[in-house]
Amino acid sequence: MPVLTRLIPSPVSVDITAGALDNLAGLLADQRISSSGRLAVAISRGSGAALRDRLAPALPGADWYEVAGGTIDAAVELADSMRSSHYDAVVGLGGGKIIDAAKYASARVGLPMVAVATNLSHDGICSPVSILDNDAGRGSYGVPTPIALVVDLDVIRDAPVRYVRSGIGDAVSNLSAVADWELSHRETGEQIDGLAAAMARQAGEAVLRHPDGCGDDAFLTVLSEALVLSGIAMSIAGHTRPSSGGCHEISHALDVLYPRRSALHGEQVGLGAAFATHLRGESELAVLIAEVLRRHGLPVLPEEIGFDTEEFVAAVAFAPQTRPGRYTILEHLDLTNDEIRDAYADYVKAISS
Repeated sequence: MPVLTRLIPSPVSVDITAGALDNLAGLLADQRISSSGRLAVAISRGSGAALRDRLAPALPGADWYEVAGGTIDAAVELADSMRSSHYDAVVGLGGGKIIDAAKYASARVGLPMVAVATNLSHDGICSPVSILDNDAGRGSYGVPTPIALVVDLDVIRDAPVRYVRSGIGDAVSNLSAVADWELSHRETGEQIDGLAAAMARQAGEAVLRHPDGCGDDAFLTVLSEALVLSGIAMSIAGHTRPSSGGCHEISHALDVLYPRRSALHGEQVGLGAAFATHLRGESELAVLIAEVLRRHGLPVLPEEIGFDTEEFVAAVAFAPQTRPGRYTILEHLDLTNDEIRDAYADYVKAISS
């Protein structure tokens, strides 16, 4: 009987420790990612400067590229700038926008990419997707998974705590996303990958059930690991389904309808996860998600991020249009605005009692 296996795209090295940045050069050499030291390092035009001063002596063969932001134009410009030199790898050093731009640029020039995360705002640090702004709004672009990932807990602790909270919302939303995936499997026959679902669900559970807070290394380690597992789950599945359901559709709708007012991604998907879980009739879990989000300082009501009830109702109604073909609790129920309004009133009562 043949033994069947599959290859799982994942980083060859994951370093989540305090002081991990000090070992970046050693990691690159030990893993034979860049034994020559010829690197293209992408940084932001703001906070990246301080890290450049810190790391430049240890990376004497690196060229440093300041990236304007998380746009497709900036990512293409970065790729074009790197073409004239011969690099071993690309290093994306910064938050989600810089890492997404670096992932896209490295794919465009055919180089491996190392993600060095300076905050934990979302699960894109290890995902096979780059989220970049374009002329039509915001797009998702398939890219290879980073070959290595570095998270320095000392750097994470120095980042604004709001970015850590955002990562919590993104990780916890996995629970809602997987439930929507399983709903689609039952109702439409959509294929579900059990390994990807298990990894994404356990990542969400680990963060949901952890007793510590944003200032504790133990919690930051679990959160970092959860975001890594979420990215690998998406790589296994070949799409974003393990981490993106009705919760993300609601967030995308807020981005589209109110582009100048939208909050951080993780803040919106955490709220969306609590509400979508309520819509699925999982009342106890919805209340637990809301309680955990509150404990970490995340919003559980739209007015806490600047949207009134009617704006939220409009976003929920519009949400299915953001991901045509995706089946979640929103498509399953197909609620009218009045029904959404009533469901939201019930949700508010449930999490307030």
